[in-house]
Amino acid sequence: MNPGDFKAEFRAQPKAIVEGVLLLAEQVAKQPITSVPPRAFLAGGAVRDLELGSTVTDADVEVYGVPADDLRVLLEKLFPGRVHDVGSAFSVYKINLEDGTFLDVSLPRMESKTGKGHKGFEVIGDPAMTVEEATRRRDFTMNALLADPLTGKVVDVFGGLVDIHQKMLRVVDATTFIDDPLRIYRALQFTARFELMPDPHTLTLLQQMVERGDADELPKERITEELRKWLLKAEKPSLGFQLARDIGIVQRDYPELYALIDTPQEPEWHPEGDVWIHTLMVIDEAAHLIRSQEHSVPAQDRITVMLGALCHDVGKPAVTKVVDGRIRSHEHEAGGEDPAKSLLAHWTFGADVEQGVIAIVKNHLKPGMLMREVEKGAMTNEQYVNAVRRLLKKVYPLNWRTFLAACEADWRGRDLPSVRGPYAAGQMFSDTILREQLDTDPIKPLLRGEDLLAMGLWPGKRIGEIIRAVEDARDAGEITTKEQAVQLAQKLLSDG
Repeated sequence: MNPGDFKAEFRAQPKAIVEGVLLLAEQVAKQPITSVPPRAFLAGGAVRDLELGSTVTDADVEVYGVPADDLRVLLEKLFPGRVHDVGSAFSVYKINLEDGTFLDVSLPRMESKTGKGHKGFEVIGDPAMTVEEATRRRDFTMNALLADPLTGKVVDVFGGLVDIHQKMLRVVDATTFIDDPLRIYRALQFTARFELMPDPHTLTLLQQMVERGDADELPKERITEELRKWLLKAEKPSLGFQLARDIGIVQRDYPELYALIDTPQEPEWHPEGDVWIHTLMVIDEAAHLIRSQEHSVPAQDRITVMLGALCHDVGKPAVTKVVDGRIRSHEHEAGGEDPAKSLLAHWTFGADVEQGVIAIVKNHLKPGMLMREVEKGAMTNEQYVNAVRRLLKKVYPLNWRTFLAACEADWRGRDLPSVRGPYAAGQMFSDTILREQLDTDPIKPLLRGEDLLAMGLWPGKRIGEIIRAVEDARDAGEITTKEQAVQLAQKLLSDG
């Protein structure tokens, strides 16, 4: 990136960010000169994203040469009512912009290790710091970039631009990097998102941190947020999991995933290799599917699809056997519930997400199985419709499109020519739901309490018993309409 390129790229970003950064930079440059010339630099991830051609959705601005008190006064003057103090001890402010984006404005700061874990730091803002001193505290060279928004000049003390173009993840300073164990997970996230390879020194450093157990004291919430970015922002999240295996954190901290390694699969269906390899392929397919307009996965459900892809086959290691010369994993869907819950307990995605993931784990083969039953003539079309409805009841309240996206990711995550074509089982499943309007309320019973009261039944537990009996008959395919439900209820009432 040359200065002209950066300036043009930056001016093409969201208007509110561009105007906010330029206004601040122009006014900082007019401040009285102290020991360091007053300058406002775009810092870290925003510069990296511009170099990668990505849209900047928020921006960090580091202000040099302006005393802390003066900076606060200046921000209040430029952005009245929009300045929020998020770190008064070291002068960090969040500025909410009109379009919902924001700026993080801070003094350059130094960090001193004072205790264990991610929070064991003393942070001091110092406007007189040099650029080299300030950027040395950053984690990776690609995040140690600064750029002057007024001139377009990029300040690259540690070679971050070269590393970006060489697709290399490299630590800035090994002595300070190891102070923050969350950087282990940031390395995994960045590797996946930007498709990088750590250089040998960085790889060794990460392995040593894992072996020492540096990450043991990290709060689950912080790990969860890194994993969320990793799964939702990467087109190939598998790269992060492969690095996690390489540095030893899968073996050390995630036995549910480590068990997938070397668990064999029947080559006829899974020529790609063991369950670990298949799972990584499924994760990447899921990352593609949640971005696809065709699948219309609700935004709030995308993390459920990704975690469902990660967890879908964790039941295989316990049940995989060779039967008559073929590798079988019978009942691995049901057997996956406990290890999936155990794996999810490492993080804090919430009960609703866990419920959806478990529904995927326990049912991800069902759409394909139902289609094959119809193709073999073992199930009529009418029975298929009822089977789809029952399956929707099982996965409820998970959105059926969300469920189907995870199932398709599993189907496509194999090294077979057939998976490059249409997902026939999913199309049949989807067409049936829409044609029969099964998605309106999959758990709505044919009869309600008010229907039975109208038939003369008194309020009481007998109402629930009859509704359940009617629904059992419906699930068995014995009845399909409300009229048939009424007839069955009348018979049950007459039989006492």
